[in-house]
Parts: sequence; structure tokens; C-alpha cells
Amino acid sequence: MCGRYNVIDSPEVRQLMEIVGVKLDGIRWSRDVSPASTISIVRESEDGRGLADATWWLLLDRDTLKPSKYTSFNTRSDKLGTPRSAGYRPYRQSRCFIPASAFIEGLGDKQTYHKIELDGQAIAFGGLYQEYVNRDTGEAAIGASIITLPPPREWADIHPKSMPMMLPVDDTSTLDAWLDPGVTDVERFEWLLTPEIRDDQLLTPIGKPSQWNEIGETFRLPRSSQ
Repeated sequence: MCGRYNVIDSPEVRQLMEIVGVKLDGIRWSRDVSPASTISIVRESEDGRGLADATWWLLLDRDTLKPSKYTSFNTRSDKLGTPRSAGYRPYRQSRCFIPASAFIEGLGDKQTYHKIELDGQAIAFGGLYQEYVNRDTGEAAIGASIITLPPPREWADIHPKSMPMMLPVDDTSTLDAWLDPGVTDVERFEWLLTPEIRDDQLLTPIGKPSQWNEIGETFRLPRSSQ
């Protein structure tokens, strides 16, 4: 994943939050989110299901609660089964999703970028989070990452390295299981790690990623054949 997304107040985002039964109070709207930003995640906690602030960087320094030197705004799906990897335990104990409206991917040539949206719906990135507490001050913080998958074949000219995991927003049983920390049998999520386009994607060529400036016509990538 290129490392930029946005979350804009829209009927689609509001519908997503209604589906999962989470109030919008306190959500962090932003037209440009980059790694290490403070973001909104949806998670289950002792207080129930709701929004929480997190740093878009899974590994935080335990003394400063700032992003560590290890790049961790994304977590590769092929590392989720490796016991010593950063995402192993969160994948089994502290999953979340990150609401978004669109995201940006680059081809890797520093020239070709696309804004990517889902047709008629918001995006629920499959995410992981980890809680941190400074032992001296008692201050708490959350670090979070987005799971990335291998790229689908349709993305050869979009971003040939990876694609972010996007949860099926119309499948409430999957969303509920994903957010439930009591669900530790992650085999039930194996199908989500398969790189498929499950919902029609709308892609628009853009110029500079931080500006989101559109420079071409939007085109559609239809969902993968089942």
C-alpha cells in the first residue's frame, strides 16, 4: 500500500458505521492521511465496540509512545503466521478495521498514481492494533497497521507489490467475527487473505499523491470472477 488514504464525511462512511453499530462522534475526518498520523480505528474493547484514536504505525516506542524506527504502518499477510513477527499476536487478539473513503497506490515509477474507491460504499481496511502504556507516566497509546495482501492480477499496472485488505462491509457476520477478540481461530479468515477484487473498484489517475489532484478519467475494475 502506497501509504495514503482519506476518510470524508459521506453517506457511504455513515452507512458503514451504522452497519457495525458505531456512532460517528469523535471520528477523525481527513482528506489526506499519511503514515504516523493519528487515525480512527473501530475495535471491540472492554467498553464495547467503538472508535478509538491510534497512530498509524503498529510498533511504538514504549517510553515515548511515538513511532519506532521499524516501519510498521502496514503488516504483510504472509507474516501473520510467523510467531515472532509484529502482527502475529495482534492478528489473533486485537483486530480492528480502519474506515476510509479512498486510498492511493503508485506503480513504483514515481510518476503513475491512482486514487482508488469502491463503487457505492466506504472501505473497511482490515487492521491490527496494539496497546501501549508508559510505565512511568501511565500514559496510554494505540498503534495500528493495515494488512496488505499480494496484488491481484488486475493490479499489474496499478501497484504490482501489494493490495490492502478490505473487509466485506455487507457481510456483518464476518465483520463481527473480525472485531471479536474472542475469535482466536484465524483459519476462518484465510479467505480474506486471498488477493481478489471483491467489489467493483473505481480508479482515477492523479498527480502528486499528497494533493490528490485528478489528471485523468475514472475507470472501473470489476470484481474478480468467482
